[in-house]
Amino acid sequence: MKTIQEAVETTIRKTPFIEEALNEKLINVSSLARIILPEVSQLLKKEIKIGAVMMAINRLSPANELRIRRNIKKLALDLGDVIVRSDLCDFTFKNTPSLHKEIAKILSKSADNKDYFLTISQGIFETNIVTSKNLQPDIEAIFEKENLINSVLDLASITLKLPKENLEQPGVYYFILKQLAWANIAVQEIISTTHEMTIVVKEEDVNQTFAILMDLKLN
Repeated sequence: MKTIQEAVETTIRKTPFIEEALNEKLINVSSLARIILPEVSQLLKKEIKIGAVMMAINRLSPANELRIRRNIKKLALDLGDVIVRSDLCDFTFKNTPSLHKEIAKILSKSADNKDYFLTISQGIFETNIVTSKNLQPDIEAIFEKENLINSVLDLASITLKLPKENLEQPGVYYFILKQLAWANIAVQEIISTTHEMTIVVKEEDVNQTFAILMDLKLN
């Protein structure tokens, strides 16, 4: 049987923004207690007084969360080059037996020009292609008979070189993406390799995104 403290912790940790805002003293404890009271009562299967929930909130230990934040902040200082590419477009196709052959064609087409930006991410049901706008006509011609699910133009990407330690530290991607969420920037795509993370956004958002990511390195 869960205690009130455990139920409150479970409820709050579902929403990391709330936990961080609590640590920064940005949230009124009384108001938060009223909001989460129904869920806490449901978890415990009994009526709980709001005063008990407030006490549990005040007893929350930020030690683990703050430790993670310090470690990630240290990693942020070790971020490598930040590379920006503009004039990109994004295509999503339904996976079909013929799609692999068409992908081979576009890879061959882009191989001769190092200035082309091209990433291909294959999921279970669909494949996503982010590429330079100058390859758009080739994409449209080569994949003409494929099932196009979605396409977005006027995009830009920002690529971060991550330190090796990012593999051992939980929350690296969350720490980076959180900054963009707070700034109300919609991330169109995320492309990652072991030591690189590429964030694709609308061109209108790229300057603000770049400024936020550079601020991670400098502060």
